[in-house]
Amino acid sequence: MKLRLDCKYFVGEKPCRHKLLCEDCDRYAPMGRRILIIKLAAMGDVLRTTPILRGFKRRYSESHITWLTDENAYGLLKENPLIDRLLVFNVETVLQMEVEEFDLLLCFDKEPRATALAIKVKAKEKLGFGMSPEGRVFPLNEESVYMFKLGLSDPLKFVINAKTYPELIYESSRLEYRQDEYILTIPDEDVSYAKSFLLKHGISEEALIVGLNTGAGDIFANKAWTINSFIELIKTISAKIDGKILLLGGPNEVERNREIRSRVDDLVYDVGCHNTLQQFSALINLCDLVVSGDTIAMHIAIALRKLVVAIFGPTCAQEIELYGRGRKIVSELECGPCYKRECNKEVNCMNTISVDEVYHAVSDLLKDNGKI
Repeated sequence: MKLRLDCKYFVGEKPCRHKLLCEDCDRYAPMGRRILIIKLAAMGDVLRTTPILRGFKRRYSESHITWLTDENAYGLLKENPLIDRLLVFNVETVLQMEVEEFDLLLCFDKEPRATALAIKVKAKEKLGFGMSPEGRVFPLNEESVYMFKLGLSDPLKFVINAKTYPELIYESSRLEYRQDEYILTIPDEDVSYAKSFLLKHGISEEALIVGLNTGAGDIFANKAWTINSFIELIKTISAKIDGKILLLGGPNEVERNREIRSRVDDLVYDVGCHNTLQQFSALINLCDLVVSGDTIAMHIAIALRKLVVAIFGPTCAQEIELYGRGRKIVSELECGPCYKRECNKEVNCMNTISVDEVYHAVSDLLKDNGKI
């Protein structure tokens, strides 16, 4: 029996897409270079790693890319046309990875489960980060040393470094960075879901829409702009710009968005806080411009090539690539960025960012891009 186990279409436990046996098949397509990417979390980090796919497909036109990620990030990648196989990290897939062999492995995570697997998997070449016999993370190649040092040196990460995250992962992967964009494809049913939201609220698809994402996760302190600031921004935009405002958020923003909505009456359209990741992406795709802190909504907006006003406090603005379509509003407090999980300062970084500064960034971006 003839088996072409290296064919992209071969499955094994069931017929391939062409419904042919290997000996009778004229559709044989060799995998070429087998590449494994380990990027598990967080969701924003997963999405901002997708530019690397363009670099590898450019270098290795005949290749088969497997991406291993966490279940909560799966929806961001499942429609990606450059990923040949997408797997969720669990016991079964870890066992599978230990059996398979790859030409190239890339691990962009520094957490133990990812770096340990990077060492266990059989690959001819390994880039990024792995785990030492002492249980410590270390760089697998010389080109990953700089990215590794960013995690060891606050002055380097917070002050000296001027490279964006896409630049860093391209450098780590020995690829030439060509301003490659994020990749995010929204399923048709979720596009329809977002359009039905417009129809329900009588909003024209031609209307100018500004999205305000009010939260910023719960890992770092003060990543989210203040409630009062968002309220004043809503009032200012409504008074000065002819458009619609969507209130965006996730499960952590239920109370925050409820308060904002109660204080601005009918100036905003609340999209709800319990949408799926794909629905949330489709709702962001309705917007011409998105205002957000450093969070998944910002990365989705970047991926969908929206205009973005990004607000930064405790995290590093210089690592974010806006591709010439945005403005970064960065706190000028000397204590930031800090990446602290708690902050007891009476005047914190987000308190210092004014409504006027954010509004003018919104207005200028819209004017510069012919939206108003």
